[in-house]
Formats: sequence, structure tokens, C-alpha cells
Amino acid sequence: FWPDLVAAAQLAELPYDQDTVLAALWDLVWAGEVTNDSLAPIRALLAGGAKKAAKPAQTGGRRRRARPGAINALGPPTAAGRWSLVAPLREPAPAPTMAAYAQAHQLLDRYGVLTRETALGEGVVGGFAGVYPVLKALEERGEVRRGYFIAGLGAAQFALPGAVDRLRAEREIQSDEAPLVLAATDPAQPYGAVMAWPDTEGRPVRAAGAHVVLIKGMPIVELERGGRSLVTFPGASDNPAWITSIQELVKDGRLRKLEIAKVDGVPVRETPWAARLEAAGFAPGYRGMTYRG
Repeated sequence: FWPDLVAAAQLAELPYDQDTVLAALWDLVWAGEVTNDSLAPIRALLAGGAKKAAKPAQTGGRRRRARPGAINALGPPTAAGRWSLVAPLREPAPAPTMAAYAQAHQLLDRYGVLTRETALGEGVVGGFAGVYPVLKALEERGEVRRGYFIAGLGAAQFALPGAVDRLRAEREIQSDEAPLVLAATDPAQPYGAVMAWPDTEGRPVRAAGAHVVLIKGMPIVELERGGRSLVTFPGASDNPAWITSIQELVKDGRLRKLEIAKVDGVPVRETPWAARLEAAGFAPGYRGMTYRG
């Protein structure tokens, strides 16, 4: 726990003020050396604790030493939970067969239906051929099914039985038309990895920090990282509800603001979208259309 880490730094006669220990702790996290038993530190980091974890505080070019009463017994939110080394968790190392078995199950749990495209999108070592023998063995054991479940993807598709049943049930009901906002890199957002992006004048990218608004499974717009530009797809003009959806990213705290400067590579003020965004609550600004919630 946090007090133990601070005490260890103090016993080692190292700087043990909060900023120094926190920065060192997160350096170990990013290096893959340390993990936590809770997601609370990550949530705190995403909520605004990154600045505190970025670097130790300095005064006059020197690390600041702790002052009496300067250490919080509970610790900062980005240090909550119980920390442990990753190395012991990797021992004993699993046999290659067991590692491949675990990887195949992880992909099946993540996607429901596993295809060549999903394996390539995940960067699996050896590609689809690297997990195919395991999937074939799982099929022979009755743990997965092989079939052509999703049109347009590879012929070799493997799925969990429950996923196949849900696909069949979904085929019989009307899909919800409410917009769904997903991170561009979310496994549930297949475009740009498993499936090609629809035709567009912009340049969509499956990148961290970007968001995609989908309606009935089709991408309508992509909000690029930072909320500064939009890429529109067929259907954006007919489904203006996506504007409210991206505004929700600000209202629920996922983004501080939206400052859309370009739409499909064109300055937003030179497009018909400027008027529609302003009518929805965006304010004209120096760089484009701004929404602060």
C-alpha cells in the first residue's frame, strides 16, 4: 500500500515526498514492472491525476524534500489500492501450448467471433496461423464452433456457442437506432481493423483518443483525438443525433471541451456543419466551433 512504499523510500534514505514516490511508482507501471489489484488508480489518472504523476516536484532545479506533515497517510488517488511486482506473477512460465490456449480463449472472449482479420488487428504473433491449430483443437473438443457467421469476412471463422446464439437472435429483432459512442480502438468498434471504413472525404484513423459514433452498427462520424476535427461517413446528414452524442463526452467528463476546427479536412466554417453545430449549442470561436458543456 502507499504508506509502505513511502516508508520503504524513507528507509532507503531516498526522497520520499509524495510527488517523487508517485512519479517513480508510475514509471514502474508504464515499464510493466508493477501492477495493482484495482482499477481505481487508472480512473483517478484519467480524471486528472496525470499531472501529479508526470514528474516529481522540483524547486530551484532540485528535488523537494518532504516536510513534516507533508505526507498523506492515505496517499493520492492515483496511488490507491495494493501494488505488487509483475515478475512473480509470470512464474512459472507457462508452456507454449498453454500460452496459445489462453490467448485463443482471450480472443474468443473479446470478440465472440474470431476471424483472420481480428487476429491480424490484434497483432497476434504469427497472425491467424499462430492460433489456428488451437482453435481447430477447441472445435474438435466442442468448445467452439466453426462456420461462416459474418458475411464479408474470412471463411475460417470460430465462435463461442453463446455468441452464435446471440447473433441469430439479433437477426430477428430490430436494432436500436440510438447512437453508440465507442473509443476508436475498442474491440467492439471493428472499423479500421476487422472491417474497412466506409467511403468518406476525410481520413479516419483507428487511434487512441479518437471516438466513433455508430448507429445500427454503422459508423456515422469519427471524432479525432482532442475533439478538434471530425470525419463524417454516409448517414451523418440524416442522423443529426450524433451531435448530442459527442456533446455527452464533455458532459460526462471524458473530454474537457470540443473545439472542432475541421470537418473532413475542410475548415468547419466553410462547411454546412457550422450552422448545425451552432444550432446544437456550439459557439463560434477563433479556431472553429467550441462546446464546453
